[in-house]
Amino acid sequence: MTDLITLAELGAPLAAIGGAAYVRHANPAAYWSTVGLPVSVARLLASYSSTMDACGLTVAPSRLRVLAIKATSRRETRPVPPRRGIIRPTTTGLCVRLRLAPGQEPADVAASAERLRHAWGVHGVYVKDVKPGVVELRLIGFDVLRKVRMPRRIEDGFLKVPVALREDATAFLRDYRAVPHELVLGATLSGKSMYLRNLITGLARQSVALVGVDCKRGVEPAPFASRFAALATDPGEAAELLPVLVKEMEDRYDLIKARQGIAPGTPDEEITSDAWGLPESERPVPIVLFVDEVAELFLVASRKDEERRDEMVTHLIRLAQLGRAAGIYLEVCGQRFGAELGKGATMLRAQLTGRVCHRVNDEASAKMALGDIAPEAVDASCAIPAELPGLAVAGDTSGGWSRIRTPYLSLAAAAAICRDTAHLAPDVPALTPFRPYVPPVVLDSPQPVPTARLASSTPED
Repeated sequence: MTDLITLAELGAPLAAIGGAAYVRHANPAAYWSTVGLPVSVARLLASYSSTMDACGLTVAPSRLRVLAIKATSRRETRPVPPRRGIIRPTTTGLCVRLRLAPGQEPADVAASAERLRHAWGVHGVYVKDVKPGVVELRLIGFDVLRKVRMPRRIEDGFLKVPVALREDATAFLRDYRAVPHELVLGATLSGKSMYLRNLITGLARQSVALVGVDCKRGVEPAPFASRFAALATDPGEAAELLPVLVKEMEDRYDLIKARQGIAPGTPDEEITSDAWGLPESERPVPIVLFVDEVAELFLVASRKDEERRDEMVTHLIRLAQLGRAAGIYLEVCGQRFGAELGKGATMLRAQLTGRVCHRVNDEASAKMALGDIAPEAVDASCAIPAELPGLAVAGDTSGGWSRIRTPYLSLAAAAAICRDTAHLAPDVPALTPFRPYVPPVVLDSPQPVPTARLASSTPED
């Protein structure tokens, strides 16, 4: 009887522990809100001073503080940690601001982020410079990239698309005004197409002209053709479309020069203003050019095609160098991109400020995208597992980088968004001959679904 009572008494705690372990695996957000958050806050409050001292983030107390302690008590004076602000819990972690002591800098706190993560038992610690002397610690309680859920409040805007989630639980914005051109690399089934799918649907809701070049017969942008202003599906059509874009860019430069009183003979390279300085009534609509599988534009089968290849590459380089001021932006995608593609490849890559590298098949491909940004970014991209499609390393030529993951968006849903926003496509007369033909959608009468099929069907992941 005593043994039965003992087992019964132990059953409830064991069940609670097992339930907590299951919730932690099945729903990390719920586990964090109920268990992880209180425990992490208690750890932070109890060990804040000692942890900061162990991480070397304390400074000697001021003379006034030493005199005050000696006058009021006999306790020993200890090093002073950064002054801690109010702890603000979030759905994915918690935030706390620190006022740095004299002589400290944000880099000191960032260097100790891994130590703070282990000391407080959280998934990650990220440091943000708020203002001089103040930094914000963002503690993440679980792996937010395992199951992506975009934040509810995102400060987006014109030419800003929240396309992915960062590892610090903030939205990754593709801002064309800040980073005009971007290179997106990724092997097959790495999530590169999902990244572009989210980017296209985000731009489809804005007054932006979308132009596509896909030499794979247009299989990638074909479902979104209703929203595209122009589309080239083979090298021949691309060789006709790219000069038209260059001519459109030159016409926009002429418009800027005429509106601002610049001499007509002034070279384009000497113009420092851009289309955003024009009045809104005269401002041309932005154009975003998507180049999928850029290697197909470089590869040639015979010497006869080399001249056409060189001409197309020259046009791309001109658009990358001068297109931003005219409101023309590039999104260049491929599985591999480097000097071995041919003449002009390295020059084109140097003009692409933004870099997004998904899982690649070799380290050399990662170095092509991120080698000139940070060596640790290359290592992070090489460690992307195959079972996490959409996971990537995003950075720019300023040196900053972070891990991101694109949320899942079905092809049918993306195509429906493009069809619903087709009326928002601006009219660019120069691109009218290249507008893709979109057959009308014929809706079939709904067929009754068997009851057995309804019972066995599951929602798409």
